[in-house]
Amino acid sequence: MVLSHAASESDVSVHSTFASRYVRTSLPRFKMPENSIPKEAAYQIINDELMLDGNPRLNLASFVTTWMEPECDKLIMSSINKNYVDMDEYPVTTELQNRCVNMIAHLFNAPLGETETAVGVGTVGSSEAIMLAGLAFKRKWQNKRKAEGKPVDKPNIVTGANVQVCWEKFARYFEVELKEVKLSEGYYVMDPQKAVDMVDENTICVAAILGSTLNGEFEDVKLLNDLLVEKNKETGWDTPIHVDAASGGFIAPFLYPELEWDFRLPLVKSINVSGHKYGLVYAGIGWVIWRNKEDLPEELIFHINYLGADQPTFTLNFSKGSSQVIAQYYQLIRLGHEGYTNVMENCRENMIVLRKGLEKTERFNIVSKDEGVPLVAFSLKDNSSHTEFEISDMLRRYGWIVPAYTMPPNAQHITVLRVVIREDFSRTLAERLVIDIEKVMRELDELPSRVIHKISLGQEKSEANSDNVMVTVKKSDVEKQRDIIIGWKKFVADRKKTSGIC
Repeated sequence: MVLSHAASESDVSVHSTFASRYVRTSLPRFKMPENSIPKEAAYQIINDELMLDGNPRLNLASFVTTWMEPECDKLIMSSINKNYVDMDEYPVTTELQNRCVNMIAHLFNAPLGETETAVGVGTVGSSEAIMLAGLAFKRKWQNKRKAEGKPVDKPNIVTGANVQVCWEKFARYFEVELKEVKLSEGYYVMDPQKAVDMVDENTICVAAILGSTLNGEFEDVKLLNDLLVEKNKETGWDTPIHVDAASGGFIAPFLYPELEWDFRLPLVKSINVSGHKYGLVYAGIGWVIWRNKEDLPEELIFHINYLGADQPTFTLNFSKGSSQVIAQYYQLIRLGHEGYTNVMENCRENMIVLRKGLEKTERFNIVSKDEGVPLVAFSLKDNSSHTEFEISDMLRRYGWIVPAYTMPPNAQHITVLRVVIREDFSRTLAERLVIDIEKVMRELDELPSRVIHKISLGQEKSEANSDNVMVTVKKSDVEKQRDIIIGWKKFVADRKKTSGIC
């Protein structure tokens, strides 16, 4: 979806140096060209532009898997032309999806009998999974209210302010009020007591997060369940829980098997998890699992007579590739409990290495927790001179993509940097990152502080008036640009004096 301007008026063509061996004319940037070009030229033009993308392995902002074994890559490429929705034509692929659903349901301790099959579906990610789970909760709530002769026009859902944007999308798209528990400094997840206090007869569910994207922390689903059980007894309601385990669903069963967060808790009716995060599959696969058949209203399931077979479907889309489903099955049988445990333990150990390295600098406060998603969220102890955003920007010069962001309400005055530890982030890389962060901090120490920088950039200068009293006067744009150029020239010149020969 294009929301921004396509290009400036002077930049409407695509040029490629090496592709000129095959084609000399430039290509229109936003219109289909009239003529064909050689396949070598098309490849080279696109490849040249893609070189300017960041390195996925050094993208420490993302939870999404960036490396898989070559054998799995082969399986992905061999099935890339299969449309998953053609279940009758690709019955084995459908069978593999069903196996994945059952494996994940057992991993989440779904109360299944010996011969009972799990209820769930593969999706393109946790966002679609959450939409489907939310729709199931809304329809169950509507059916119950209609049977009691009560209005169904004001459904709401209770979450923490730390939820991912897909929850806001669900609320807006499907006309459900989103009631958010605000955060506070030092407590960056949903408070279970405050969440339960916000529940009313129109609440379709309470959404808990197993692995906040802000600091990796697991919310206390067990306490939420216990408090909600008591409130349901007092009120006669049956408000359920959904667990958004997008990040933590493939971590908790292996690192914290005794932690009760899943279907062991009676009010947990559905769970989503991202296969493309710590499920260790490339982007494009998520899962949603329901406790039992009663928790997924039958009227939401479509039965389609397509290409000669009855096909039950509960998705927001129709066609999609089979590759990621097959890749997920590969990982589940290739790694097993032992392999996933080894991967997650290694991620946690590398997280500890990075955290200790940052603590040793004595420049940062660690915001993330030891128990949770393996990531390190940290902020400057002193940000009076420079900010976390400057650190993030300067780290890109070394190839690292480390995001800086402010916390949601009511902790928006807190800014943090976050490094996600994935399987392909080694101890060597963790140690290298600490070294580069120390370099950045030394460079920032040599730069003018924010206060001085604000005066040169921002915007103001001091002059004496006719009474010899100092007053602040806004600088013109020309003056601002001149001051910036002079400041940076001086900084570069000073660096040359001390840097020696490269």
